Amino acid sequence: MNRVVYVQPDFPVDAFAGTATYYARYRVPYPAGLLKDLITRAGLTGAGRLLDLACGPGRVALALASSFQEIWAIDLEPEMIVVGQHEATQRGVHNITWMVGKAEELAAPPASFVLITIGEAFHRLDQQRVAQHTLQWLQPGGCLAILGGYGPWSGTEPWQRLVAAIVRHWTSHHAAHGAVAAQPQPGSGPDHNERVLRATGFVEVASYPFVVPHDWTIDTLIGNLYSTSFCAKRVLGDNAAAFEAELKAALLAHDPSGTYSEQMRFGYTIGRKPS
Repeated sequence: MNRVVYVQPDFPVDAFAGTATYYARYRVPYPAGLLKDLITRAGLTGAGRLLDLACGPGRVALALASSFQEIWAIDLEPEMIVVGQHEATQRGVHNITWMVGKAEELAAPPASFVLITIGEAFHRLDQQRVAQHTLQWLQPGGCLAILGGYGPWSGTEPWQRLVAAIVRHWTSHHAAHGAVAAQPQPGSGPDHNERVLRATGFVEVASYPFVVPHDWTIDTLIGNLYSTSFCAKRVLGDNAAAFEAELKAALLAHDPSGTYSEQMRFGYTIGRKPS
């Protein structure tokens, strides 16, 4: 019943090509309460080194930059790293070492990090291999945190069901890689992540949900969708303009105010390396 089924990822290496700028601008930041809770539970003091795996444009690394002396951030997509470096410069953050590469192939010394984070990406990694590596890379007592959130198409508000249906229609040819699904994808979610961490040897494993109100506009919804692998402009191709027009018309017909509210769900799973 409690057997761990590890994900063997088969996503294309260019799954997020062309999305980095949208990702940095339109992905909703992790709630301040979540980050504060993570900092407290991990026992961070402002010293030590963070490793952010599959970092994208630095959504986690930049948010936690002031909590570490040094940060390593690695992502497979060169475009994500370029945008992350630009964001860091804009924010005056200078303690991040950016790297292009696969999380599974990173060469890092053992016991060299106090915290390792994976945001919105664990389902895309070789989970068993990465979890085993992180246990080696962490200092005794250090933590692995897997962060995540639900996109605006996955909620139960009427406007969210409308968005999901339109996205599904325009990306149906791309559905082989899990476009918009009503059910969680295999190898994802807090329960699964907890099983992986416990099976690897982590202790004090637990998950913590956070729900915050968020208001979307049509432009921010479209920008967020363009930050995903399943509804990126390269997926829509020549249909991007028609997709935007249909989505705008449908949302305005549903609610002419142009503002669409939800209770946005985030969370993280944490485990500690035994001391």
